[in-house]
Amino acid sequence: MSAPKHPSVRRRRNAVDPLRALPSTGRAGEPPPWPLQPSAALIGRLDYLEDRVSALNSEIADARTGREKGTAQRRLNEATQGLAVARVELEQTCATETELWETLWRTPQASMWDGSAAFTREVATFVRWQVRAEQGDLKAAGEARQRSDRLGLTPLALMRLRAEVERAEDAEARGQRRRTSRTPTDAAPARPDPRQVLRLTPNGR
Repeated sequence: MSAPKHPSVRRRRNAVDPLRALPSTGRAGEPPPWPLQPSAALIGRLDYLEDRVSALNSEIADARTGREKGTAQRRLNEATQGLAVARVELEQTCATETELWETLWRTPQASMWDGSAAFTREVATFVRWQVRAEQGDLKAAGEARQRSDRLGLTPLALMRLRAEVERAEDAEARGQRRRTSRTPTDAAPARPDPRQVLRLTPNGR
């Protein structure tokens, strides 16, 4: 019969990894470059409307009657308005994605994403779904929620990832312990005082 293990080397069955402390001040430095191309749906819509406007201009030029020309002009007005809206939508979407991307990379959670190309694209994909959700897309909202859990963007998701945001007072206490634990450097030997070396002899020499 083998001897029982010493308590110091026994592995507890309910042992869990300690929580990873994330900096309360967030991640420092610039965010990675944005890895995704502009939305294909928005680009496709923009291209379609540009072609539509061009075709209607040609149709107006070739119209034989005033009625044909008037009908084509109304369609052109609608297409031109849609094109303007599509351009603004693409511009605003790209600007919102950039703003959210930079904000996320300043969060404490961003310290978990550094150095991983997979995480970089995962964050970018979340940004794209989240922006669409804010524009009223319900399907995008559900997808964004799932991806936010994988990134630890909610308190519950952060706990599942075995991480927590470090409190400011804890960070200060840890820094103080580091400062006080440093071994002071040996003091340089004192230089002799010349007045103690250059003494006059009893006879004044």
